[in-house]
Amino acid sequence: MLKSGILNPHLLSLLARVRHTNTLVIADRGFPSWPGMEIIDLSLVDDVPTVLQVLRALQPNFVIARAFMAEEFLSANPPACRSAVEQALGGAPVSFEPHDAIKKRVPGAAGLIRTGDTTQYANMILVSG
Repeated sequence: MLKSGILNPHLLSLLARVRHTNTLVIADRGFPSWPGMEIIDLSLVDDVPTVLQVLRALQPNFVIARAFMAEEFLSANPPACRSAVEQALGGAPVSFEPHDAIKKRVPGAAGLIRTGDTTQYANMILVSG
């Protein structure tokens, strides 16, 4: 039995299959899904868990080479929110693109983790390093 770290067996399975340069999406509660894409739905209620909480849970055992986020995130959220995301990414570079461009990257991802986050444009695509 696992004693610490990520306990969700479906999430662990997905993470174990992500390889170098593969992408992984962490999305908010309203982000669209794609037919045929593996989706791990962790949402429980509003803001449980958040994208940031999931990112922090992944960080100890997932090498993030870079991340993509919607440029709308910058204007829709306070500076403290952006700072928290940058800190949780551990120095990985972040490219901000229009939200529609982010959605076009999703079909190539290894999977999508859905959260209960209500933070505007908090969705991110992580590139495995």
